[in-house]
Amino acid sequence: MPVDPTHSSPSALKPDQYTRLRAEAKAPYRGLRKVIYATAGASGAIGALIMVTRLIAGAEVGPILPNLGIQLAVLLGVVLLFRLESRS
Repeated sequence: MPVDPTHSSPSALKPDQYTRLRAEAKAPYRGLRKVIYATAGASGAIGALIMVTRLIAGAEVGPILPNLGIQLAVLLGVVLLFRLESRS
């Protein structure tokens, strides 16, 4: 029976390629998820920075504190998700 050259065995791959493919098979789209976490974290950090500067500038505190809390919660969530993603 002829061997199909498009289907290679693990022994035909370089060791580093095989390792990367196994890691991708175990956790698909890990790199994409990390990019999404980084962009959400950047958004939360920018939002928190804006809220803090508004507080420093002397704007009314009442409407700013809930928004600052949301931005800080986003940052905390992103950090936790990124750490969980990095551990596995």
